[in-house]
Amino acid sequence: MYALDPLFRKTSTRSWSDAGPESAFDTLSQPAEQVIPVQRVDGWRVITSQKPIYVLPPGAGEHRVLSPVCPHLGCDVEWQGGEKHFFCPCHGSVFAEDGRLLSGPAPRGLDYLDSKDQEGHLLVQYEYFRMLVPDREVIG
Repeated sequence: MYALDPLFRKTSTRSWSDAGPESAFDTLSQPAEQVIPVQRVDGWRVITSQKPIYVLPPGAGEHRVLSPVCPHLGCDVEWQGGEKHFFCPCHGSVFAEDGRLLSGPAPRGLDYLDSKDQEGHLLVQYEYFRMLVPDREVIG
């Protein structure tokens, strides 16, 4: 029984990260890069790292959050305000302001991250997604 335990155990737990006061994002006119602390728990270890996200201008009263990771090969995309699109410097994929794929080798648009408002703060659940597949698939 003990030998099979690692096969059924969840390797890490995800938590919500505070991106800041929700009011700070209410007047956005273009995507804003924000760095959030992401905490992973593996067994007895707690690992905290800093991860970038993009908070989109509010639509329908709520904030949407994009992962900056290109779904092609995992490079971080950059917001190019003058052109009003995201650009992947590694292989040239281009994404619209809302994350839709416009051109390039990426198989899909940028991935949305779960977010919610809690007591006036924007909370984000950072996740990793499978690359090189056409549909969004969470892997951790």
